[in-house]
Amino acid sequence: MIEGAMRSKVDIDGLLTLSAVAAHGGVTRAAAALALSQSAVSHKILRLEERLSCQLLTRKAGAPILTDAGERLLGYADRILALHDEAVAALSGKSIVGEIRLGVTEDTTTLGLSRILARFANLHPKVDIRTHVAQSLTLARQIADAAIDLAVMQIFAKDSLPEDVLLDRERLVWVQARDFEPNPDAPLPFISFDPNCFYRHWAYEAVTQTPYRLRTVLECASIGGVRSAVSAGMGLALLNERHVGPDMVPAPPGLPDPPDVAYVVRAPAVPMRSAVAALRREIEGEIVQPAMVSRM
Repeated sequence: MIEGAMRSKVDIDGLLTLSAVAAHGGVTRAAAALALSQSAVSHKILRLEERLSCQLLTRKAGAPILTDAGERLLGYADRILALHDEAVAALSGKSIVGEIRLGVTEDTTTLGLSRILARFANLHPKVDIRTHVAQSLTLARQIADAAIDLAVMQIFAKDSLPEDVLLDRERLVWVQARDFEPNPDAPLPFISFDPNCFYRHWAYEAVTQTPYRLRTVLECASIGGVRSAVSAGMGLALLNERHVGPDMVPAPPGLPDPPDVAYVVRAPAVPMRSAVAALRREIEGEIVQPAMVSRM
């Protein structure tokens, strides 16, 4: 019994590779994130499959990346990797120190980010995390300029980069109040997050290809404020599906279909300090949705 178990043992490196393949949506992106060749990543997964005597990746175009066995192992892998990192941090005498400049969008706070940051602070008390909330376009510029170390933000899914950590994906929809009746002879009243919102930029450009026109009647950086304005019948808005309330209905037909949005963790193109890498792993291990991988 013990001898058989020893033959089937898996190593941390193999579990880390499987987790990266799932999180990044395939071997190619995982290889880029891990700074390895595609063949090296494939070899690590193959060795994992041989040790467990089961297939973990489907390897079929259009199919979910992980098999049922791969999905089951991923659940164990995330727990094992989190416990492994905690043990190393607690027992290695090399505690992580430093400062992290973290930028987040308001919407990402619904992913449980506050709980993750509190746990990380308890685990790594010598790391000072300074967090600020801003719109995605602002955070993207700050990342490009290396003005912050990490950003948790929304982008259009089609604009994701190979090195992004993909946390989740969601539909974007046009909505209005049930009793809202737009004037057919006037531009549609549009409720926008603010002038720096990438939803707004897309909407104004895309609507030019339709008979409709927009006019902004409210700018509000708060999700709560935009939802309240829609519910009150001030106009229509673009919202993530999770924010659509029971008092809202789809906006008039004929508006352009919005692209999906993705929640990502993005870092500057500079060497990543150990504290920043540790926080990114913590966020990825806690938030990444396995079912999301099959939708990418």
